[in-house]
Amino acid sequence: MKVVVMGAGVIGVTTAYYLRKGGAEVTVLDRQLGPGLETSYANAGELSYGMTSPWAAPGVPLKALKWLFMKRRPLFIWPLISPTMWSWGLQMLRNCNEESYRVNKSRMVRISNYSRDVMPELIAETGIEYDGRAQGTLQLFRTEKQLKGSKADQEILAEYDSPYEVLDRDGCIAVEPALASVRDKFVGGLRLTADRTGDCRMFTTALAERCAEMGVEFLYGQAVKSIVAENERVAGVDTEIAGRVTGDAYVCALGSYGPRVLNPIGVKLPVYPVKGYSVTLPVTSDAEAPQSTIMDETHKVAITRLGDRIRVAGTAEIAGYSNRLGPHATDTVRHVISDLFPGGGALGKAEGWTGLRPMTPDGTPVLGPSRYDNLFLNTGHGTLGWTMACGSGRAVADVVLGKAPEISFDGLTAERYGR
Repeated sequence: MKVVVMGAGVIGVTTAYYLRKGGAEVTVLDRQLGPGLETSYANAGELSYGMTSPWAAPGVPLKALKWLFMKRRPLFIWPLISPTMWSWGLQMLRNCNEESYRVNKSRMVRISNYSRDVMPELIAETGIEYDGRAQGTLQLFRTEKQLKGSKADQEILAEYDSPYEVLDRDGCIAVEPALASVRDKFVGGLRLTADRTGDCRMFTTALAERCAEMGVEFLYGQAVKSIVAENERVAGVDTEIAGRVTGDAYVCALGSYGPRVLNPIGVKLPVYPVKGYSVTLPVTSDAEAPQSTIMDETHKVAITRLGDRIRVAGTAEIAGYSNRLGPHATDTVRHVISDLFPGGGALGKAEGWTGLRPMTPDGTPVLGPSRYDNLFLNTGHGTLGWTMACGSGRAVADVVLGKAPEISFDGLTAERYGR
């Protein structure tokens, strides 16, 4: 079987790896000149198994209104004249209730837990390096109200067997000693002990190299212009330079750009780009730098240690397909790192980045079959593409190859949208 995978981000490359491992002949297409150069390039670096939750949750609409008036707010919404944006936003609002939240979270956790379990096997098989650490995530609370509000999260973590620790100020400093110098700026934290960290782009690049050694063909600099459908099957993928690329089966792992080629053939998914920002800076003092990941609950900013670097990521900006990195775009993430770890890294040498997260209104990615019997989907992971990559890649590869997947696809396919 020959399979064409569209997209060489972490989702597309992990899918290609499992397809090739299963015996398929695989070709990967990407418009960039190498793997992992878009959303996978400089994300937060969190493998957030314990923090796998949909953004659409009870109370979020009110919180979002408050965020819009914060000086260093985690959310920006630009009122574009875009029916797609407003439709997506209304669907998200409809999911902001207790019943939908629990259904959506259970679906997301199913994928992230599977990914957590299979990723170590992939690392053992390939031996790839990606600045990985397994020291958990510390959700840092600056107020007593936040600490008390985390009880609801603790109940849900317990329900899904996600291990955690509730820490006071001294407990937070015990796991992140550099916080001792700013102990007056927080009251406690929730530590998610099963979480891991690592450089997503480093992982994607190394795995792509391993895939190439296994015989996977990568065609870079090949933007997908359109998917050609005939008689309820996909007949090929038209690219800008290589022309039409054909196979027996096709996997769309184009993230936010998937709808642009799927909509014209009647596969209409509510996947919308939500822009995020990060800065990456060199560590200047190990004793004053973070050791794992800290999530600042107030600003919704993650600070992650990646080897001799610090990655600081956050902000959700709803602005269509804009990839512009304005002069003040990273002000919030820069403020958080200087506020919590002032001596840990060289902020003056920070490299700024922005990328588009492919979000669904219910938070759950769209996996598996489509209306065409040889077109499969692996998209819509939002902020959790790195977290879910190995699990969704392996599960989708199994479906493409006609094998029974190890997790249920109930509620994960496009059928939940009636399409």
